[in-house]
Amino acid sequence: MSQFLPPPRTVVLVDTTLRDGEQTPGVAFTAGEKLAIARALDAAGVPELEIGTPAMGPDEVAAMAAVTRAGLAATLIAWCRMTEADVDAAIATGVGMVNVSTPVSDIQIGAKLGKSRTWVLDNLSRVVGYARRRGLRVAVGGEDSTRADPVFLAAAIRAAEAAGAERFRIADTLGLLEPFAAHALFERLRRTTTLALEIHAHDDFGLATGNSLAAVRGGAGHVSTTVNGLGERAGNAALEEIAVALDRLYGRTTGVDAVRLAAVSALVAAASGRPVPDGKSVVGDAVFTHESGLHVHGLLRDRRTYTGLDPADLGREHRLVLGKHSGATAVAHACAGLGLTVTAEQLAVLTRLVRHRAEATKQIVPPEMLPGFLATTGNTAPTVPT
Repeated sequence: MSQFLPPPRTVVLVDTTLRDGEQTPGVAFTAGEKLAIARALDAAGVPELEIGTPAMGPDEVAAMAAVTRAGLAATLIAWCRMTEADVDAAIATGVGMVNVSTPVSDIQIGAKLGKSRTWVLDNLSRVVGYARRRGLRVAVGGEDSTRADPVFLAAAIRAAEAAGAERFRIADTLGLLEPFAAHALFERLRRTTTLALEIHAHDDFGLATGNSLAAVRGGAGHVSTTVNGLGERAGNAALEEIAVALDRLYGRTTGVDAVRLAAVSALVAAASGRPVPDGKSVVGDAVFTHESGLHVHGLLRDRRTYTGLDPADLGREHRLVLGKHSGATAVAHACAGLGLTVTAEQLAVLTRLVRHRAEATKQIVPPEMLPGFLATTGNTAPTVPT
């Protein structure tokens, strides 16, 4: 960690569901959905929201303006290219802050812009200065930072700070970081600047959350997220994963109310048309569901045996289900819940029937089927009710 700055205890989450999240192919939020999502994120305590790209045109400006008029506590940010025209469009939305973005890797500077490093630094200084003179707070986004020459990246950060920016976003635009490299990068940058640093990680290798956490360990004080990990290609670091991991694993404060995360996730899933997988960490329907006999047996004796992340902290609870891997303890527990009294012999047969049913249907066996199963336990060769 830098000798100049202590590790940040409070990590600021910058949610970009309404900007980068909406760039998920095929996702398009209506103005009403944008406002509803912004309100839900704000109610959950997310401190900064990147709410759109005003250069998209009048409809986007109007949708963003509706959010800025909603009286939210969160800081609202517009994403802009590094141009005065984009800054002017952002001002029309009523936001108080902009993220002005510029490529910083040679491949993007040359192939996309057709410009030079010198031009990028001059343009950055001019546009940031312009935005500041117009009364806006400014963050600079370094697109493709993780493929940039480290010397030039440091120069871009210095130019941003000198021009009046308050933060620099390290964008892992192609998701090429891994956690050890992410930690080393931010630790190195933290030694060279007092400017606030943000990690914007993409999930192409499934490492966006790990890279974001490693960046915080290296000195990042801001983390870019999206609800459910929406975003370009494989998406971004998921808000729910970052918020819970920072709190439970790192002891870092974010101000996010974890109990509200499931509702926010469901809202965004419905608006985006991208269902949340059952096994999705933190917010998936099945993440606190247990079938395995060993796990259920342990949970019923002492919840600590198979509780790493306490579902109660998220406003949820453990759910025990019956399936192919259920043991007698789980079946007996389900019977007790239905008020059924069974003998040891009946329990053994019921357990066998539950397993057969689950294997035949490839589904969880509802406890309500147990009375029907029980009615067959007097048979020497029990059959599975259908």
